[in-house]
Amino acid sequence: MYTFTLERPTTLADAVRLAAAGAKPLAGGQTLLASMKLRLSAPEQLADLSAVQELTGIRKEGNALSIGAMSRHMDVATNAEVRAAYPALAALADGIGDRQVRALGTIGGSVANNDPAACYPSAVLASGATIVTDRREIAADDFFQGMFTTALDGGELITKIRFPIPKRAVYEKLRQKASHFPLVGVFIAQYDNGVRVAVTGASNGGVFRHTGLEQALTRSFTADAASKVKIDATDLNSDLHATAAYRANLISVLAQRGVNRMLDH
Repeated sequence: MYTFTLERPTTLADAVRLAAAGAKPLAGGQTLLASMKLRLSAPEQLADLSAVQELTGIRKEGNALSIGAMSRHMDVATNAEVRAAYPALAALADGIGDRQVRALGTIGGSVANNDPAACYPSAVLASGATIVTDRREIAADDFFQGMFTTALDGGELITKIRFPIPKRAVYEKLRQKASHFPLVGVFIAQYDNGVRVAVTGASNGGVFRHTGLEQALTRSFTADAASKVKIDATDLNSDLHATAAYRANLISVLAQRGVNRMLDH
């Protein structure tokens, strides 16, 4: 490691002031601290957000769930309102990493980091969620802009994420046994105006919506309809874990599996 200063703001106003002055926000630290240990990141000042109560809390607001940015994965997984209103989101949170990661990692940190194989971005994008910051509200379709890249400006902090509650939803993933990240993850959310499908882990560009699956499932919500959608492997990732063709097949298989699960409940 190296020399840096650590601030611990207790109000959102203080956190915003520190971030604007160049301090690196520290949420759950699951990516940032590992990057610092490897000297891939070298911030001179950290702003630990764990004491900012304004960034916590999970509540149902009409037909939406509002989840504070500093809510831990464990909080989302076990919250009674999330489990009742949006069980697929609770299940996703419960399947992230291991117990230690779930106890420390935060939804805001995960979404702001936008790892191309993270689970939460698929739920945010498939839900058509709204990312609320200290400055504005950003639609999910505008937020994710590529690998580790988002619409956030320098010093801008996520305060909460607002999820419209779907009629039904599901998240299916094939987990990499070493990292616990999804080799591919598919989140399907059905709303009155149609179906949204988001895929994570399959592309170096990060999470993306699959319009072919969305259109097919909006017309006919069946596994057979999903199976007939051609999954183009051209822009998918090929690495030591799996080829692009394998990932394309996984998207189809996981989508069909997810639809069957939704129809069974």
